Amino acid sequence: MLLGPRRFQDLQQGLPGIPPNILSHRLKLMEEHALVTRRFYSDHPPRAEYALSDKGRELGVVVGALAAWGSRYVHRQTALVHAACGHPVEIKYFCRRCAGRVAGATIELRRRPGGRGGSTRRARSAGPARGAPAARRAPRG
Repeated sequence: MLLGPRRFQDLQQGLPGIPPNILSHRLKLMEEHALVTRRFYSDHPPRAEYALSDKGRELGVVVGALAAWGSRYVHRQTALVHAACGHPVEIKYFCRRCAGRVAGATIELRRRPGGRGGSTRRARSAGPARGAPAARRAPRG
């Protein structure tokens, strides 16, 4: 949907193996969370197309970051590239106030003014965050 509205059957074809009821449920959840909008283009039978909302389009950066990570560590034969020149792109942090790139080690996740409670934590580039649940191992049987 990052490239434009999609009909249910187009989404299903693009996601081989997903059962229609699961796709339908996920689209409903995304609609409830205002990530997608649904527009009916046929009444009989009812048929709809789905498009990303502004809120959903903003997730494009997140999807791109996941794709870049996957290209680096999982599917090395793929790459997130600039369509105009074909060269790989990098995802970096940028500070508008300083008008420059910033290193991940200098970034903190903070509550906005007026936020309630909690603490400030420095973002980590690797490893579990403090207070994260420990990984559980399956019992040996």
